[in-house]
Amino acid sequence: MEFRQQSCCYETVAVSESPLESVQKSHGKASKPARSEAATGVLYGVGAYGLWGLLPLYFILLVPANSIEIVANRVVWSVLFCALIITVTRGWGKFGAAVRNPRILGTLTVAAFLIVINWLTYVYAVTTGNAIEASLGYFINPLVSVLIGVIVLKEKLRPLQWVAIGVGFVAVVVLTASYGKLPWIALVLAFSFGTYGFVKNRVGGKVEAITSLSVETTVLAPFAIVAMLVLAGMGQATLTGLGAGHFWLLAASGIVTAVPLLFFGASASRLSMTSIGLLQFMTPVVQFLIAITLMGEHMGLDRWIGFSIVWVALIILTADMMRNYRHTARLRRAAA
Repeated sequence: MEFRQQSCCYETVAVSESPLESVQKSHGKASKPARSEAATGVLYGVGAYGLWGLLPLYFILLVPANSIEIVANRVVWSVLFCALIITVTRGWGKFGAAVRNPRILGTLTVAAFLIVINWLTYVYAVTTGNAIEASLGYFINPLVSVLIGVIVLKEKLRPLQWVAIGVGFVAVVVLTASYGKLPWIALVLAFSFGTYGFVKNRVGGKVEAITSLSVETTVLAPFAIVAMLVLAGMGQATLTGLGAGHFWLLAASGIVTAVPLLFFGASASRLSMTSIGLLQFMTPVVQFLIAITLMGEHMGLDRWIGFSIVWVALIILTADMMRNYRHTARLRRAAA
């Protein structure tokens, strides 16, 4: 998932032309009416966030592969799948331009190591029975993004944003008491992804989603290959030892990683900031529902209380975001 931060709220990354749109244009398809474009954007957005929400089920299928092997395969196969997409969409020029630009390459390298921390933590959480806590991390991620805006960008918060941050802090205290420890999985996921978004904001709309993912996974590929070789040497690799079905499930991680991102790119180019901001909550909601139903994870009363407080904070933050968006839109119309 990619986003930009502006005024402590989510803003979709500027996507000049997604790979899906490139293919459409190459076949000479005419542009659609605005209403049809918006509807298409919603469908792409639901596809992206829905697929991200279903990831726990996919990672469970990969067991007994451990989190390191799963993420290493995810990186390597993503590189190959991205190379295929770039070839089809003739995007090697953009990839080369990104790699040759020291500022962009440096920024995406930092982003790559942040996202691999996020991936490792998330896969570990899902495969060790902590999918509920993982969903909590993505629920509180918007609050972390607001906090980064205050601390790093020195942004001034509106009153409702301060209230949301305060309520979120109370939720963390309640959940710490519930778990008997800091919910470190949720906090690592929230802060790693929040910081990832901040770092990606440094390159803004200069790099398309597929180019960005290609550079990031290319940077991580040597480390992933070494990890796979070490696991094989220790007899812990499962890629080729559990039959063709398991092999192709792991190989599919490249598609599983890239396809939602392509959907997101197509959605972001068609929808407003507010629409994307609301759609993004699909992912942790789906993850949470899967964890308590299909995966059978326990939710005691104290955790329900903690999660409810988080949801109150998100409602406050979303209401403030929508109100500010409407106010800004009115000012723009008046100025026009």
